[in-house]
This record gives sequence, C-alpha cells and structure tokens, in this order.
Amino acid sequence: MSMDEKIARINELYHKSQGEGLTEEEKEEQARLRREYVASVRANLRGQLDNIVIEHPDGSREKLSEKRIRK
Repeated sequence: MSMDEKIARINELYHKSQGEGLTEEEKEEQARLRREYVASVRANLRGQLDNIVIEHPDGSREKLSEKRIRK
C-alpha cells in the first residue's frame, strides 16, 4: 500500500469514526496506519536533515548529521 493510499485510508477511518464509530479491528488498523505514517515522516525528515551542510564564517563546512552525532 502506497503512502497516499495509507493517508486516504486513515482519513476514511477518521470520518467513519466521527459518523458511526469504528470496530475494534478498524481502531487497530487506524492506529497501525498512523504509526507507519509518523515513522515515514520522521525518516524523511532525518534524511533531509542529514543532507544539510552548515557553512561557518571561516568558510569551513560541516554536515548537520556529523554535528548531531557528536552530541
């Protein structure tokens, strides 16, 4: 299932919960899909942050990921 399909299903389950309620299986599916979505967003953000380069006033450059590892 693609991320777009997962988001559509999360939204579908949300709207159903507002109207008629969800079964236990649907609640579990909704929670699982939300966890997968959040994990994907976090992974994408980490990937973006790891590719950021900080340029210091002295002209030296440092990858943000290297700075984060040192802490």
